[in-house]
Amino acid sequence: MKQYLELVKHVLENGEKKEDRTGTGTLSVFGYQNRYDLREGFPLATTKKVYFRGILHELLWFLKGDTNIKYLVDRNVRIWNEWPYETYKASEAYQSETLEEFVEKIKTDDGFAKMWGELGPVYGKQWIRWEGPSGAPINQIQNVLDQIKAKPDSRRHIVSGWNVADIQELIKGKTSAPPLCHTLFQFYVNNGMIDMQLYQRSADIALGVPFNIASYSMLLMMIAQECDLTPRYFIHTFGDAHIYSNHFEGLKEQLTRTPKKLPRLKIAKKSIWDLEFEDFELVGYESDEPIRFPIAV
Repeated sequence: MKQYLELVKHVLENGEKKEDRTGTGTLSVFGYQNRYDLREGFPLATTKKVYFRGILHELLWFLKGDTNIKYLVDRNVRIWNEWPYETYKASEAYQSETLEEFVEKIKTDDGFAKMWGELGPVYGKQWIRWEGPSGAPINQIQNVLDQIKAKPDSRRHIVSGWNVADIQELIKGKTSAPPLCHTLFQFYVNNGMIDMQLYQRSADIALGVPFNIASYSMLLMMIAQECDLTPRYFIHTFGDAHIYSNHFEGLKEQLTRTPKKLPRLKIAKKSIWDLEFEDFELVGYESDEPIRFPIAV
């Protein structure tokens, strides 16, 4: 995972000061690319402990087409909780509940979860339930699977998260989540191998990027298995790659650490639509201690 550390070092040394939506302040670069060879191991950062369980549950949640945090809350995955909580706090329904009390209500009260746990048209909706011209849902993941099997040499194996109509709703603040950061991803098939390139318009290098690398590499492995191909390169292309000012010291600490051997990821031989959490096994993961980074909402 030296590629990730090189990105961190590059932004700390060359990033420009830039204000941001959260008011925290960042160092930012525009335009950067990393390449990870999955034949060398599963690219899960080893210079800090990464929350693999949360990454896997989140990806399975996306693939269910779900956009409500209840699925994650029920599995004690907290990575999306702050966004609907902030929306709830701004509403007349708010009764001074803490984040923990809000999450407990999501877990125990289905009506409350339906009302306040919804994030809006985020990844699950765009990947699995994109609204077509007739209003019928379009499953982009299934479409790309069918295309890869039928016409592997096509240059149209693309899944888009940037739905212009839905993005306007997100920008106007009518939903709790921000506009999607993972704009689109494309597959490339050649000589029995398959690569994936993700274009990410906005990237939180400390918190988000290690998750993103692992999540999309895992998705590439799942797609490869479904199409009887060998997963090769995950290419990560960034628009605005940034480090929040309150993450500087933690990342400097991480740069002093030496990467360890990458783990392996085993996936049960099932249809992508039948895979569950128990069908994944992370083998040989060794890491340094976690580094705590505050989230900017």
